[in-house]
Amino acid sequence: QVQLVESGGGLVQPGGSLRLSCAASGTTTSILTMGWYRQAPGKQRELVAVISRSDSTNYADSVKGRFIISRDNVKNTVYLQMSSLRPEDTAVYYCKVDGLLRNYWGQGTQVTVSS
Repeated sequence: QVQLVESGGGLVQPGGSLRLSCAASGTTTSILTMGWYRQAPGKQRELVAVISRSDSTNYADSVKGRFIISRDNVKNTVYLQMSSLRPEDTAVYYCKVDGLLRNYWGQGTQVTVSS
């Protein structure tokens, strides 16, 4: 089993920055890909960015050039550095970890971009 604890969400003005963190505990040796997804009100959950154990990354087109995903395999933590935030980035952001046998989701953290 893997437990995930997210932090770093909040309210930020357009153009601002936030960094999300997701710390994994438990059977962390089984962790493969780590990633961030988001869900805005009335919309489906969508991929934001993912990173493999070898640090290969993939981003949604809407965040390329503005968001950076990274991971620390010693701390079993994945980060999402978000810059140049826009109102349309407002959503609940979820951490997701792919294990050997199943996937795990965090509880979600709210990010609100508003003036």
